Amino acid sequence: MTPDFDDTTTPADAHCYRALTARDARFDGIFFTGVSSTGIYCRPVCPARTPRAEMCRFFSSAAAAEQAGFRPCLRCRPELAPYALQQNLAYAVWQRIAAGALNHHDEGSGIEALAATVGLSSRQLRRVLLQHFGVTPVGLAQTQRLLFAKKLLQETTLPMTALAHAAGFGSVRRFNALFAARYGIAPGAIRRSAGEHRDGDALVLRLAYRPPLAWTTMLTYLAGRSMPGLETVDAGAYLRSVQLDGASGWLRVTHLPLKNQLQLEIAPALADVLMPLLARVRSQFDLDANPTLIDRHLAQDPLLAAQITRLPGLRVPGCFDVFELAVRAVLGQQISVAGATTLSGRLVARFGALAATPFASIQRHFPSADLLAATPVEAIAGLGMPRSRAATIRAVAQFAVQGGLAIPPGQALAPTISALRSVHGIGEWTAQYIALRALRFPDAFPAGDLGLQKAAAPQRLTEAQLLVRAGDWAPWRAYAALRLWQSLRDDADS
Repeated sequence: MTPDFDDTTTPADAHCYRALTARDARFDGIFFTGVSSTGIYCRPVCPARTPRAEMCRFFSSAAAAEQAGFRPCLRCRPELAPYALQQNLAYAVWQRIAAGALNHHDEGSGIEALAATVGLSSRQLRRVLLQHFGVTPVGLAQTQRLLFAKKLLQETTLPMTALAHAAGFGSVRRFNALFAARYGIAPGAIRRSAGEHRDGDALVLRLAYRPPLAWTTMLTYLAGRSMPGLETVDAGAYLRSVQLDGASGWLRVTHLPLKNQLQLEIAPALADVLMPLLARVRSQFDLDANPTLIDRHLAQDPLLAAQITRLPGLRVPGCFDVFELAVRAVLGQQISVAGATTLSGRLVARFGALAATPFASIQRHFPSADLLAATPVEAIAGLGMPRSRAATIRAVAQFAVQGGLAIPPGQALAPTISALRSVHGIGEWTAQYIALRALRFPDAFPAGDLGLQKAAAPQRLTEAQLLVRAGDWAPWRAYAALRLWQSLRDDADS
C-alpha cells in the first residue's frame, strides 16, 4: 500500500521511506532523499539499491539537500525531477529563480529587483525562502544553476563557456570553482561519464513529469487551437517558433512515455535562454501537476469520475507566451474554435516577423505587444473581425506593454481577474480563460462558457448554477473544466 500524500507539504519520514522503497513516481519532486553513507541525494524513483531507513534524510527541495552537504545522484539526476506544484508565495518565487531571475545579476541588485516584483523587501524575501526551504535566495539560485549546468553537461555538447553562460554563471572560472566545491568533481568528468551525445543541428534536452500524462489528448487540444505559421502539431510532436529575451529560434517537443519525460529539440541560437525557455515549456505542458492527487479529488463527483477512469492524467494545456494566448482568447470571443484559428493565422501572417526554422509550416513569430499596441485598429480589423474586437486586441497589447500581464508571484485569482477585466472588451469568460491557460491558476473557471454549462448537467445550467455546482471541485476547477470540455468531445466522437 502506498502512502497518502498531497503536494502542499513534505510527507512524514515514514511515508517518504515507504514511497522510496516503492519508487513511487507520484512523489517525484515532492521530496529528495539524502543518503548519509554516500553523501548523495536522490529522487524517489532512483533505480539504485534502496538504502536502509536509518541512512536516509528527507528534504523538500534539492537546494535543502545541497545545503545539508549532499551531492546530486548521477543515476536518477535530481535536475530532471518535476517541481512540486504548490500554491504559495515561496514556490512562486522559487519558480522564478529556477527560470533564471537572478542570473547574470549582481547578487544584491538581483534580489532587490526580484523582491520588488513580489511586493516585498529583500529582507522579507530572504525570510520567506528561509522559512520554506531553509536556504537563502542566493543559495537557491546557486543550486538551480549548478543542477542546470549538470543537465547541460549530461545532455548536450555545448562548449564550457556557452554552457556556463546558459546556466547563469558570469564566467567559466566561477562555474568551475563552484561546481568542484559543491560536487567534488570537475565539470569535464561529468561530461565524460555521460557518454556520447546525439549529433545534429539541435540541442536535445529532457523534462520529467509525474505520470500519468494524457499526451495524445493534450496534443489534440493544442492542434485545434494552434496558430498557422507559428505553431503546429505533426506526427505526435509539437513545433513552434520562439522569440525570447532577444533570441530567436524554434522548438520541437515529443513524448518519451517509457521514461515519463518530454524530449525537447531546440535551435542552437536559443542556448543563452535555455533556463527561461524550459520553464515556459514546463508551464505549457503542465509538467508540474500531480494528476493522481487532482484526479482523486475530482473523482469524488460522479459526473467527473467516469471520465477520469477513461482518461487519467488529463492536464491543463497552457501556452508558451502569455500575451500570445491573451490575443488568441480575444480572437475566440463569440466565434468557433476553427474561426479563431483562421483569424490567428491571418494575424501572424500579417504582423509577425519572419522566422528561420527547418519546418515548412513554421514561418513566422508572433507579433510583439509593442507592434500591436501601435497598430491602427482599422488595420487589425481588416483581417476579418469586428472593429470592437480589433480595438480589444490593441487594448490587450497596450495593457501588456504597461506590464499588466506580468502577474506578481503569489497574487490571488480574484485581483488577477479584476485586473484583466479592466481592459476594454475583456469580460469574465475571457479573463478566466486567460487565467486558466496562460497564467496557470488551477482554480480558474470560465463558468460563462456554454460548453461547460451544457456538460455539467443533463439540462444546461445557468452561469450561477454552474458556479454552485463547481464549488466542490475547488481548488482544481481548471482541471474540472478540461474534463467537461473533453466529455463533450468524447460524446461527439461516440
